Amino acid sequence: MRNRSELREIIMKVLYQVYILKKGNLDYDIKELIKEQLEIENDYVNTLVSGVIENQQEINTLANKYLKNWTMDRLNLVDQAILSIGIYELKYTKTPSIVAINEAIELSKKYSDIEVTKMINGVLDSIYHSEENYE
Repeated sequence: MRNRSELREIIMKVLYQVYILKKGNLDYDIKELIKEQLEIENDYVNTLVSGVIENQQEINTLANKYLKNWTMDRLNLVDQAILSIGIYELKYTKTPSIVAINEAIELSKKYSDIEVTKMINGVLDSIYHSEENYE
């Protein structure tokens, strides 16, 4: 049984693959991409992956509103995935805001450099404080 942090890492990897395939205009089966990363069906993973994909445009718009001198499409795909998960959890789930932000930061520390981690923290913190409070 995997914990939520490990599942978020899997979600990030699946979203990364989706972004690569979309860039190449290639077809993909989301369930197959998840199955490659996760041996057993997991509702949390399925819900978050499909939720981010379905709401990607709104997530990008929100991210771009708070990114300073950057836009979502200029971030590398891993960072886009991490930020998308954080925003999705803040905006669309009952995950406590502090958990959503901390989990995104931990993923970023593992996969990104310190500047990107600070930027992701800043964007998520701004969304948390500026948008209507989601909790």
